[in-house]
Amino acid sequence: MSARSGIFAGEDPFIIAQHWLEAAEQTEPNDPNAIALATVDGDGLPNVRMVLLKQIEALGAGQGAFVFYTNYDSVKGQELQAAGKAAFVLHSKTQRRQIRVRGLVSREEGQAADAYFASRSLKSRLGAWASRQSQPLESRASLMAAVAGITAKYGTNPPRPPFWGGFRIVPLEIEFWADGDFRLHDRFRWQRTSPAADWHVQRLNP
Repeated sequence: MSARSGIFAGEDPFIIAQHWLEAAEQTEPNDPNAIALATVDGDGLPNVRMVLLKQIEALGAGQGAFVFYTNYDSVKGQELQAAGKAAFVLHSKTQRRQIRVRGLVSREEGQAADAYFASRSLKSRLGAWASRQSQPLESRASLMAAVAGITAKYGTNPPRPPFWGGFRIVPLEIEFWADGDFRLHDRFRWQRTSPAADWHVQRLNP
């Protein structure tokens, strides 16, 4: 394996990912934590959309997860739960870097989900209750009426909906990519056969 140094140095990919995201947060004008999340439906047809990565868990010894939140009944929620697998890419245009992840999916619906939901703005919490995400909508007015009804019911302290929470992606593969002159990019792929296995790191051709 080619030696890793500079922005690629380290023995824990989750810590490297945290450092890369922190660098992006200093330079990206909007949503540095936006990821393109890929799932597949029951026929194997891919689906991709942007979501916000809310946490990179670094638990030590190369263990951790990537966490985001959504409606469990949405199309992406259903596809994630049916397949149990997903992939995403986090691209930083200003840093000219990207992180690609493929792995196993599980729900995060305990205290961490409760705490994150409580940290959101009141309007976002009420909107989470009112929106039947991904389902057909009669009109904008009907959506706002649903928000008004939820506001009347829960007031200023709505609890986390049972259909809303987090997903944790525990990766089997992470690739760190940095732009290079003349398209001679630097790429390092971390792979393992299971979440309990050791990581194997390889430099890849650009």
